Amino acid sequence: MYEFDGKLLLELKRRIVEDFNHSDWEELGLLTNCNNLIDGHARLKKSLYFGDEDYTGNVITVLKQMANRDTLILKIVEDYLNENYPDDNATYISAKPSAKKITFAPSVFEIPDGSQEEDLIAVMMPFSAGFNPVYESIKQACTNSGFRCLRADDIWEESTIMQDIFSLIYRAKSVVVDFSGKNPNVMYETGIAHTLGKVVIPVTQNIADIPSDMGHHRALCYLHNNEGLSELTNKLAAKLRSIRA
Repeated sequence: MYEFDGKLLLELKRRIVEDFNHSDWEELGLLTNCNNLIDGHARLKKSLYFGDEDYTGNVITVLKQMANRDTLILKIVEDYLNENYPDDNATYISAKPSAKKITFAPSVFEIPDGSQEEDLIAVMMPFSAGFNPVYESIKQACTNSGFRCLRADDIWEESTIMQDIFSLIYRAKSVVVDFSGKNPNVMYETGIAHTLGKVVIPVTQNIADIPSDMGHHRALCYLHNNEGLSELTNKLAAKLRSIRA
C-alpha cells in the first residue's frame, strides 16, 4: 500500500509549481480520474494562468484532495512528473534502458558528472599484494574481450577513497567482484553496484565466501596458481564477451 506522505506531497507541490502548465493538469486529471477536483477548484487554473501568488496554496489543496481520495494517486502524480519533468535535484538510474526509472540522491557520496562508459569494467577486490596476480588476470580478460578495467587504486581523483570507488562503479558498465576472504569492504561495494543496477560478476577462490543472498549468481571459481589464473582469464573473457554482445 502506498501510504500518504506529507513530505512527498510537498515535494510534488514544488515540482508542479516549477513545471506544470494548463495541459499538464488536463492530462493528470485524465490519468487520475480527478478531473472534477482539478476543474472544480475555483482558483487553481486561473492562478496558474495569471501567475498569482496563491497558486502554490491551490496546488497543495488539490493534491491533498487527491490523496484523500486515494493515496495511490500521489504515486501517479510522481510518475507523471518523472516521465515529463525529470527532477534536477535527483539522478535517474536504470539497469536497462527500458526499465522503470528510479531516483536516488545519496548524502554520503557525490554523484559524478558524465554517464556510463560502455567499455569500462570496475574491479572490486581486497587491497592486498597477494591479489595483484588475480587483478592482472582480470585485466587480461578485459583486454581480450574488448574492455578496459580499473580498480580504486588505479585512480586518485577525490579526497576520500570511497568517493573514488562510488564514481568508478557509477561509470562502469559491469563490475567484477572477488569475494575471496569475505572482505567487508568488497561486500559493501557489491551492495552499491547492485543498487546502481550494474551487472555483477562474482569470482572467488572459495565458493563458501560468497554471501548466501548471492547464491543464485553463477560465480567463477579459480585456483590461485598459474594454471588457475589462466583459466580465470579465459572464463571471465567469455563472460564479458556475452555482456558486450
